[in-house]
Amino acid sequence: MTYCKTPLAVALTMATFSAPSSLLAQEKVQALPSMTVSASALAQSAEDMIQPSAVLQGDGWVGQRETALGDSLESLPGVRASGFGPGASRPVIRGLDGARVRVLSDGADVLDASAISPDHAITADTALLERVEVLKGPSTLLYGGGAIGGVVNLIDRRVPTYVPENGYEGELDLRGNSVADERAGALGVTLGSGQFAARFEGSRSAADPYRIPGHPSRQAGAYNDTDSAGMGLSWITERGYLGLAYSQQDREYGLLAHEHADCHTHGVADWHCVEEDHDHDDADDHDDHEHEHAEGDAYIDMRQRRWDLRADYSDPFSGFERIRLRVADTDYEHREMEDVEVGTRFTNRGTDARVELTHNPIAGWRGVVGSQLTRRDFAAVGEEAYVPPSLTHNRALFLLESYETGNWRYEVGLRQEWQDIELKQGGDDADHRGSSVSFGASWQWQPNLALYGSLSRSQRLPVAEELYANGPHAATRTIELGDPDLDEETSLNLELGLRRTAGPVTFDLSVYRNQVDDFIYAADTGHSPGAGYREVAYTQADAVLHGMEGRVAWQATANTGLSLFGDHVRGKLESGGDLPRIPADRIGVRVDQRLSQALRGFVETSRILRQDDTAEYETATDSYTLLSAGLGWRGLLGESDYLLYLRGNNLLNEEARQHTSFIKDEVLLPGRNLTVGARFSF
Repeated sequence: MTYCKTPLAVALTMATFSAPSSLLAQEKVQALPSMTVSASALAQSAEDMIQPSAVLQGDGWVGQRETALGDSLESLPGVRASGFGPGASRPVIRGLDGARVRVLSDGADVLDASAISPDHAITADTALLERVEVLKGPSTLLYGGGAIGGVVNLIDRRVPTYVPENGYEGELDLRGNSVADERAGALGVTLGSGQFAARFEGSRSAADPYRIPGHPSRQAGAYNDTDSAGMGLSWITERGYLGLAYSQQDREYGLLAHEHADCHTHGVADWHCVEEDHDHDDADDHDDHEHEHAEGDAYIDMRQRRWDLRADYSDPFSGFERIRLRVADTDYEHREMEDVEVGTRFTNRGTDARVELTHNPIAGWRGVVGSQLTRRDFAAVGEEAYVPPSLTHNRALFLLESYETGNWRYEVGLRQEWQDIELKQGGDDADHRGSSVSFGASWQWQPNLALYGSLSRSQRLPVAEELYANGPHAATRTIELGDPDLDEETSLNLELGLRRTAGPVTFDLSVYRNQVDDFIYAADTGHSPGAGYREVAYTQADAVLHGMEGRVAWQATANTGLSLFGDHVRGKLESGGDLPRIPADRIGVRVDQRLSQALRGFVETSRILRQDDTAEYETATDSYTLLSAGLGWRGLLGESDYLLYLRGNNLLNEEARQHTSFIKDEVLLPGRNLTVGARFSF
C-alpha cells in the first residue's frame, strides 16, 4: 500500500487530460478513467477538480523534460519559463512569478534562493523527479496564501513509500542533445525487505553554451554543469510510513548578458557596495566542474545540502482519517563569480515544517486542518550585496473543507499567516499578517462534463528583497531599490472553467480575472547610472490580470489524435499602463500518431505572437513559430522495460526571444536541437 500522494498530488494525478497529450502515453487522452484515489484526503477524481491543473509523469514527462524546470513546463497552457538560460529557469504562471509561484518538494518548500531573482536556479534535478504537478491560480491555501500565481509540486522517490515487490527496483536514464552538446545520466535504485526500504540515486549532466539560430557562434555563458545525489530510508507498515532522506546538489552555470557593476567605476558608489574578502574558509567545499573559465567570465557556483523527514499515517487517532508530516531543512549557498573571483556570496539556511490532519466527516464536510512553520536565514555578502542579511519567521494555520451533494461539490479554504522579518545589521524590522479565504464549486450535470468555478481572496506578505533591496544586481542589469513601508498585497480572483474528461472530444477551458490591490512590482524609474543598468524601485499599485487558456483534444481515429491549445494573459495597472514581462499570446496545434504497438510519434507547432503591450521603458518582442517533433519506442528487455526517444525542438531554427525574460534583448533562445535518450526500468 502506497501513501505517497498528497491531497494536491492525487487530484493532479487524475487530471492528466489538461496536460499535453503525449506520444508516449499508454492510455488515450480521451479515455481518462474515472476513479477515486483512496490516498487522497479529499477523495478527489478528475471530474471533481475545481481548478485548472496538470500533471506530467511517466513517459510523457521523460520525453519532454529539460534540465531546467521552467523549460520543462512550457508546453502547459498558462505556463511559461522565466528565461535566464539553461541554468536558471523558473515557471511563470499566468504572468506571475517569483514569490507568487510556490515551488514545493513533495509539499515542503524547496528553500533555495530562486524566488529572489530570476538568475538563481531552482534546486531540483528534473532527471530524478517521478512527476511534476501544477495547480494554477490561488485555488488552494494549504501551501501558502501568497501563491496567487499557482503551485508547482515536485514529486521524487527519495523517501520510499512502499517495499518493492521483488526486493529491488530501479531506473537508468541517459540523454544527450545537439544544440548544447549535452551529456546527462541518472540512476536510482530502491531496495527493500520486511518493513524497510532504502533509496539511492544520483545524476550528472553537462552542457556547453548552446548554438544560436542564424549565427555561427554560441550563446556566451549558456552552459550548465550539475551533480545531484540522494539517499533515503523508510519504515513502512500497512497504515503508512516514516522516512528520512538526505540529498545534495552542486551546480555551476553561466550568467548570460552579465556586465559587472564595479562599485567605483560605474557611478554606483552610492549603493553601498561592500568589498568582500574572497578567501573564504569554505571556498574549497564547492566541487570542481569541467568548464574552464576565462578572464571576464561570470557564473554561479551553487551548492545545497538538504534533509527531508516525511511521514504519512492512516487512522492515527479517533476522529481523524490521516496525519501527514513534512519537515525540510536546507543549507544553501551560491557564489556569483566574476573574473574567476567571488563577487557576491548568497546563503540561505531554511527550515519548513508542516503537519496536516484529515478529519472524519462532520455533517457531511470532510477536510484538512494543519499548521506550517518556516524559518529563513538569508544573507548576501560581497560587491553586489544589494539585500541586507535577514531572518524571516512565517507561521500559518490553514483549513480546507469539502462537501458533496448530488452533482454538486463545494470547497472552502481558510489560511492565516503571521510573518516577522528581522534585519541583522540594524534598520527597522517588519511584521505582517495576512488572511486568505477561498470558495469553489463544481457542477457535473452530465457524466464526464463539469462546470467549475472559484472565488478567492488571498493576501501575500512582502519578502525581504522587496522591503530592503538597495544596490546593483549585475545579472539582471538593475539597481534595485526596496521600500520598507510596503504593505500586504490583496488579490481577489474569479475563475470559471468547463471540462470534459472522456469521449472522442475532451477539453479543459478556463477564464479568470485577478484584481490585486497594492500589487508589488519592480517599476523602472527611467534612470540609468551607466554600463547598461536600469534603476528599478519596488512599489505598490492596484493591478488587474485577466486571461484565458485551454486545450481541446479530438481522437480522430484509433491511432490519430489532434489537439488545439493556447493561452492569453493581460496585466495592467488600474492607473494606466502595462505590467512588465507579461507573456505573449500563444496558440498551437499538435498531432499524436500511433505508428505501431511499440512506436508512437508527434508533431507540434505553436505560434507565439508579438508582445507590444509593454511597461514603461520595456521593449517589445516579435512573433515567432516553434516546430517540434518526436518518436518514442517502448519495449521489453528480459523482465525489464525500456523507452527510446528522439525529439527535435525549434526545427525551423527560428530567432526567438522570451518576453518573460529580464535579458530578452541580449539573449536568443536555442536554435535547432535534436535530443536522443533512453530510459530503462528494472
